[in-house]
Amino acid sequence: MAAARETLPPGTRVGSYRIVKAIAKGGFSLIYLASDDDSGEDVVIKEYMPKKIASRDRDHRVVPVSPEYTENLHHGRKLFFQEVKALASLHHPNIVRVLAFLLANETGYLVMPNERGRNLGAYLHERKGGLSTTFLLEVFVPILDALALLHRRSMLHLDVKPGNIHLRHGNQPLLLDLGAVHPLNRGRSRGGQVITAGYSPVEQYFRAGQVGPWTDVYAVGASIRTCMEGRTPQPAPERQKEDKLTPATEALKDRYPMFLLEAVDWSLSMDPGQRPQDAAELLAELNAHIDDPQISRSVDPGPEVVGESRGS
Repeated sequence: MAAARETLPPGTRVGSYRIVKAIAKGGFSLIYLASDDDSGEDVVIKEYMPKKIASRDRDHRVVPVSPEYTENLHHGRKLFFQEVKALASLHHPNIVRVLAFLLANETGYLVMPNERGRNLGAYLHERKGGLSTTFLLEVFVPILDALALLHRRSMLHLDVKPGNIHLRHGNQPLLLDLGAVHPLNRGRSRGGQVITAGYSPVEQYFRAGQVGPWTDVYAVGASIRTCMEGRTPQPAPERQKEDKLTPATEALKDRYPMFLLEAVDWSLSMDPGQRPQDAAELLAELNAHIDDPQISRSVDPGPEVVGESRGS
């Protein structure tokens, strides 16, 4: 019997890459640190292996946990391949680069650089919130610019959160986990897929939900607020029943400039039509205040990234 979600053992070859160790697990994938036999460089490899429907046989092949999931697994693998091909065409300094895509072991492997730095989610957990306005703008202005490119290409990230933002030297952010990205099909519902409580807006919870660029905007607003308060905002379904999320303009008015708090509240509107309609609209609002003298308030030196690597 196949073992569910068993990682590839160290030393396993995938194309010209050799697995060093497993470093993370996601809902649809397993993440590894690997070495390129040709160049000797370390890389990060994401293996498509969706939770609950896939397992690994004794030959390392990814197979369905039962025959009823065969079609689901095949369809998901096909989408993964199509979406990674689209992502490979994206060239942006704040979007993780696609080095290669391989088909092996009856599944797909996305190969990315192993970037030095650390995860924003981990840094936030250590600091318990209270990150400065300067730091927030250094991180989220580039992230919004990266999302604006996705949105211009009619693509959605659908899983923006601190844990999917990597901080390189100088707090230069990198948007991760692009395996969640989906092409935006106009007029079609795409809800009911990837969900992260506190960051996913209500339309993302239901297959009939009309997701769009405004869905990513909500997640950015939730991420910024988490960086301010040190806790994840109330999940959207709970807010829909009884909204207990005090507006940032009230809860944090003595700690952050009003333009940033207003942008967060705008992004976290429960009504998708009342939010910025894409990342470019929110980015333009922040850029209009980038030289605001209040930005120097609440100085935060930012994380030390020396000696750490992506995925650590």
